[in-house]
Amino acid sequence: MTDLPAPIDAVLFDRDGTLVVDEPYNGDPARVVPMPTAHAAVELLRRSGLPLGVVSNQSGIGRGIVTREQVDAVNARLDELLGPFDVWCICPHAPEAGCDCRKPAPGLVLEAAGRLGVEPGHCVVIGDIGADVGAAEAAGAMSILVPTAVTLPEEVDAAPRRALDLLAAAELVLTAVVAGHDARGGR
Repeated sequence: MTDLPAPIDAVLFDRDGTLVVDEPYNGDPARVVPMPTAHAAVELLRRSGLPLGVVSNQSGIGRGIVTREQVDAVNARLDELLGPFDVWCICPHAPEAGCDCRKPAPGLVLEAAGRLGVEPGHCVVIGDIGADVGAAEAAGAMSILVPTAVTLPEEVDAAPRRALDLLAAAELVLTAVVAGHDARGGR
């Protein structure tokens, strides 16, 4: 595990498999179930004053499986359960669209950083698969992988930083934030 370099000015989460139990192409807010420790992790980071965002591939829109309105309703339910996020950035495209926003491309991370008014290199992306790590790297951001049963072994091996769960990832971020405050004499 490599420590996060400071400064850290924002945290961006993947949605499915990271903040919520993955329900493929979920368009039903009633099926939104936060991952274990998600509430505690988000609250811990929110209390630190860091802006929080979500960057999420939602190819079900481009595939015609769910509508943007359904995805927005699921996101609104997550906001209700975990408190509002400062920014939501969604890629609605199918994989074959070749867009710049579908992770592992950097578009969602760059968009979120821009909307939050922070440098991409001062963002940490927390996700459960290699595409999340890849998007962070492509945007010049930092990453923390929180592996699940669907995370490939090679994705785990390649990740520069890993955490056992979201709360451990949040604690890793806060350790770096505190170190950055100490190094800079506070903000």
